[in-house]
Amino acid sequence: MRIQIDHATTYAYDRAARFIIQTLRLTPRSSEAQQVRHWQVETDVDARLHRSEDAFGNVVHTLYTEQPTPSLTVRVSGEVLTSDTAGVVPPDQETLSPLVFLRDTALTRRDKLISVFASEFSAHPPLDRMHRLMAAIHGSVAFEVGVTTPTHTAAEVLALGRGVCQDHAHVFIACARQMGVPARYVSGHLLRQDTHDQEAAHAWAEAWVDDLGWVGFDPANGVCPTDRYVRVATGLDYLGAAPVRGASYGGGGERLAVRLTVRDADMQQSQQQA
Repeated sequence: MRIQIDHATTYAYDRAARFIIQTLRLTPRSSEAQQVRHWQVETDVDARLHRSEDAFGNVVHTLYTEQPTPSLTVRVSGEVLTSDTAGVVPPDQETLSPLVFLRDTALTRRDKLISVFASEFSAHPPLDRMHRLMAAIHGSVAFEVGVTTPTHTAAEVLALGRGVCQDHAHVFIACARQMGVPARYVSGHLLRQDTHDQEAAHAWAEAWVDDLGWVGFDPANGVCPTDRYVRVATGLDYLGAAPVRGASYGGGGERLAVRLTVRDADMQQSQQQA
């Protein structure tokens, strides 16, 4: 499937920021499951962009501004050719041992509720255990925008019973690690069937399953990733794979706006030709 992505993040300030620095994890990498046909990162101000790779193998751009900036837009756009691997992640780019992803973080730290919830699945075979966990989270945590923030922990979300895809991923990761299964956070994009325009990027989780390797699970939708998914970055939790993180100095009254369009390029082409 050919997926076109156009993602713009705009920051506006009541007073011009003297200096802005941001870490951008917005660029997908090619693998056996997805081929990046073309991709570009651009800004609407005079800024420096330095490309590198972090410890998790993510493509990272560090952005610096060097003059007063009243507003800043970071836009990424491109096309990715995807294939359906039934959620199994090709092992061609792994740089770290799966055991790294047993490490707790503040957002995925386990409590008694997480332990009890995870214990219901421990007796099942490894792959079945993860599928059952995904289905249980999908049924227990309703998708609702606006009830959580990026600082909500997995334990808080499970107790609340509501959240967004980021929260579903954190609950899955915390429960998997409770069962001794390495798990990691994934940020990316989902080609939805109901709309092209979206309010934010998507997130899901991956768990290490012996004899298969990393396998993706999307508790927010209750399915394993298909060719409608584009992987962009991975980390121990949201903070390690967030699309944009940074800080500004000397500004005030920061406002954020996101515009994201994810389209089926083949369908769009056929509609244009009709």
